Amino acid sequence: MPYYFVFWNYEPGGNVEHIADNDLTQDDVESVLFDPDERGVSRSSGEEVVFGEIADGRYIMVVFERISSMELNPITAYEVDR
Repeated sequence: MPYYFVFWNYEPGGNVEHIADNDLTQDDVESVLFDPDERGVSRSSGEEVVFGEIADGRYIMVVFERISSMELNPITAYEVDR
């Protein structure tokens, strides 16, 4: 399992607020970023996406920007159907 530095923006409107609006935590997002079940590309934004199950059993998608080979910036995350 790779390790990445994840950029978290705590400002209003930042990625922490975006994921909290979808009833997710930073730990939820990082668990899927670090060990995804699937990878893809967002049809709407063209950004990278990963999918995976979080601790409570929900299946989520994380949309993120790859800053470098070791740095990721989550844009948003939300629950999706399998």
